[in-house]
Amino acid sequence: MEIQNFRNYLISQDRSPLTVKGYEHDLNHFERWYEKSNNETCTLAAITPTDIRSYRQFMLNTERRKASTVNRRLAALSALMTWAVQQKLIETDPTRDVRSVPQVSAGPKYLDKKQQYALQRAIEKDLQLSKLRYPKRWRGRQRDGSLVLFLLHTGLRLQEVLDLHLTDVQVTDRKGWVLVRQGKGGKQRTIPLNAEARKALQEWLGVRPLVHHDFIWVAVENEGDGALSCRSVQRVIMRIGQDAGLDLLTPHMLRHTFGKNLIDSGVGLEKVAALLGHSSLNTTRIYITPNQNDLEMAVNSLID
Repeated sequence: MEIQNFRNYLISQDRSPLTVKGYEHDLNHFERWYEKSNNETCTLAAITPTDIRSYRQFMLNTERRKASTVNRRLAALSALMTWAVQQKLIETDPTRDVRSVPQVSAGPKYLDKKQQYALQRAIEKDLQLSKLRYPKRWRGRQRDGSLVLFLLHTGLRLQEVLDLHLTDVQVTDRKGWVLVRQGKGGKQRTIPLNAEARKALQEWLGVRPLVHHDFIWVAVENEGDGALSCRSVQRVIMRIGQDAGLDLLTPHMLRHTFGKNLIDSGVGLEKVAALLGHSSLNTTRIYITPNQNDLEMAVNSLID
């Protein structure tokens, strides 16, 4: 179904590895459904609008997927077909007239203040215990805790933070900043560092091992050539989240928490958008949209 060539196109457009992987996952899901449903190999030229509508109904009625999941997969198919038309692989886009599933916009998942304190405490406790139990190996836990707190207080995307070099940051006791050289869409932005972000970064740099490259966040002990992968960081964040009693903590949840904290502090949408690297204020407006937590609190307030 030309997924590999489409993947190469996405990479050439500077899409992040996580975005590319997400498109692949969704398109592979459609391909498996198509071949099972039609008992034939899935090719771009063979896909019809009826197939797309049937796939939509399959996800809604058989898999019982949420509207957000259905719409994301349909969007991946639409992107593939738009590219295929541009490449003259097909003449018309079979997704063109297929509607997305209507849904009420929901705010992003973020950590409230109590959860943020729990996360901070879990990191501090983990570091204290690791120094006692693993006096020769605790700096890996220092890196983990510092990285989580740095993400929480800068709002960087996961790939953005892993791409940072030592020359991309400047930190003093009173101020600091970080330069994101390759943000989403290839855009650069400079983010001031607050006291918590500076502290987390300095505590890690104080024990960071010497390696053959100058990435800030590197592996320790015997973990390969010193590079950190997205997957390894996701595991770290999930582990620390579980220690804090937070299930399914993700890098993007930390980013959303940063954005929500800014809004709650009275920072304007324009500044929040600049800090997060949003190209449109419509993207930033999700932080003034109530999420499920907010709605539950509103309903419960009626009986308090």
